[in-house]
Amino acid sequence: MFSDALTEEFKQFKMLQNTGKLSGCTLFITGASRGIGKAIALKAAKDGANVIIAAKTAEAHPKLPGTIYTAAKEIEAAGGKALPCIVDIRDETQISKAVESAVEKFGGIDILVNNASAISLTGTLDTPMKKVDLMLGINLRGTYLTSKLCIPHLLKSKNPHILNLSPPLNLNPVWFKSHTAYTMAKYGMSMCVLGMAEEFRGSIAVNALWPKTAIQTAAMDMLGGTGVAKQCRKVDIMADAAYAILGKPVNYTGQFVIDEDILKKEGIKDFDPYAVVPGHPLLPDFFLDEEPEKLEKLMKDHGASPAFKAGKSSSEASPSGPIDETFNMIQGILSPDLVGRTQGVYRFDLSGQNTGVWYIDLKNDAGSAGSGEPPVKADVEMSLDSDDFIKMFSGNLKPTMAFMSGKLKIKGDMSLAIKMEKILGTLNKSKL
Repeated sequence: MFSDALTEEFKQFKMLQNTGKLSGCTLFITGASRGIGKAIALKAAKDGANVIIAAKTAEAHPKLPGTIYTAAKEIEAAGGKALPCIVDIRDETQISKAVESAVEKFGGIDILVNNASAISLTGTLDTPMKKVDLMLGINLRGTYLTSKLCIPHLLKSKNPHILNLSPPLNLNPVWFKSHTAYTMAKYGMSMCVLGMAEEFRGSIAVNALWPKTAIQTAAMDMLGGTGVAKQCRKVDIMADAAYAILGKPVNYTGQFVIDEDILKKEGIKDFDPYAVVPGHPLLPDFFLDEEPEKLEKLMKDHGASPAFKAGKSSSEASPSGPIDETFNMIQGILSPDLVGRTQGVYRFDLSGQNTGVWYIDLKNDAGSAGSGEPPVKADVEMSLDSDDFIKMFSGNLKPTMAFMSGKLKIKGDMSLAIKMEKILGTLNKSKL
């Protein structure tokens, strides 16, 4: 037990350490009552920084942990000073009052972190305008407005920074096709970085920060279910990456930073301490393609551009042949052992060239697979294009990438859905 404690302490030591460089600095952080925003606030608080918690949650939410007041207590316990402000960043009056309160209490603002965000991973026809307005209002307009109101005070600081939690601008169509509204709203934050970095070059550092892998937050738990946590990293990695950026001089600007990349430059070599479950495969985050040499293959796999789609002539197309063949092969490798280790029934609702419903029963007897509804109620329902289904079951499309890019929609038991990755491994070893 003593040895385990030492091991954990050693791992924590390998995470980015505080140096005191934010001592006395005042940070205005939107959405800082929980998640990544709060983690950045706590990291700064360890240096003795002042933090304005600009968020909506003043009363405890039944499903989401933390309020601006509980966050304030944690910040002060960590060594910082806190000013909780009830702020909906769509409301100019509320932001203005929070900025005025910050300047009155702490004498100015040195750093703005635009963290607040809204997400809905839905297609054009499935996204109500109320959600479109929410995402554009918080992500794009809210970021622009908060920046606009803080900039006059940032210009008076010795080393001012604006940091937006937003992705690199990646025009690969795969990141638009399944959730156009969300992508537009999130890229709006990134365009603020692009424009303001140039507009205030030499006066304010304006940068973006984005995670390489999924981060465990309340939003991620709602999107992927509690079983997705073990495929995520902790919010600590984003807090450490933000800390590395905010300590840089004002000429470090216009950068779209990935958390893992900057921490490697800071000397971090072992990223296991940041993982929720060290050693477990991690879910890649949105908007990041593979390495350049793999980009062409990724686009081909996802059908991102007509230039990379091989396509089929009408004579080659078969109404159900490829799907029949796939399920015949699946049936051939089913066994009582696989059923015993899985205990789940999967329903596949396929669209596109080979529309239909198919199932894999890995709960009853020796298992079964085929067309039509499953013999018992499904534990997991997966909806995807039939071409993507074939790619996924032949090892050419990772389920995690399909899910994160919106190609694969999942309902039901997320822990059983995650088991499908292991099942696919078994199938591929059997040369499916």
